[in-house]
Amino acid sequence: MIRAQHRLATFFGATVLCALVQLLGWPARAASAPAIPDTLQQRIAACTSCHGVHGEGTPGSGYFPRLAGKPAAYLVRQMQNFQNGLRKYAPMEYTLRQLSPAYMQEIAGYFAAQQVPFTRSPLPPVSAATLLRGEQLVSKGDAARHIPACASCHGSQLTGVQPSTPGLVGLPYDYISAQLGSWRTHTRAALAPDCMAVVANRLGASDITAVAAALASRQPPVDTKAQAAGSVTPPLPCGVLGASGDGA
Repeated sequence: MIRAQHRLATFFGATVLCALVQLLGWPARAASAPAIPDTLQQRIAACTSCHGVHGEGTPGSGYFPRLAGKPAAYLVRQMQNFQNGLRKYAPMEYTLRQLSPAYMQEIAGYFAAQQVPFTRSPLPPVSAATLLRGEQLVSKGDAARHIPACASCHGSQLTGVQPSTPGLVGLPYDYISAQLGSWRTHTRAALAPDCMAVVANRLGASDITAVAAALASRQPPVDTKAQAAGSVTPPLPCGVLGASGDGA
């Protein structure tokens, strides 16, 4: 009997609530709420909240890299890698999970077209010897350990190479060292053969510190555009377009 009374009271309570909703015009008010604008800026809000309005990155945090000016094919490839599980970072994986190829092309095209000033990121205290070692690896590599120079794939000015090799200049120290570490721990990968995984696993911990410091301390060149396609011959086979395409 008590249970029957409880069910009856619940029924009448729900009925009264429905009547109040209709009386107060709740659906009408919800329908009159401002519509979200269907603009590219609104659709990429999830990107710009971390990477900056123009993809300039967030130097203060050190972990959100610059997207502005990077080759569109590279940006699309990275979004695909997050979708396919080759790159691991939960917020990016969640954000990109449902995006269509056309949508990702639109996003990549927007950021690739952005030309905004570079901002230096904080650099931890490192010795002159560490910076010298980093510059050697960046510009010349280490032949004895079969480590190619960063410039041999990413361009003489480290601004990237079309259509899909990214620039390294202007990236924060924390981001560079974290990504090199990710290749070593297999939380970042690319299509086989994964040239960056090969290079990263030939670097020691001190080498990663040196490379990250040298790159982060570099002054960007006057012309920061990616070099023309075919202007470099990568020293290692890579799984993207038969050339280097999945660097930092």
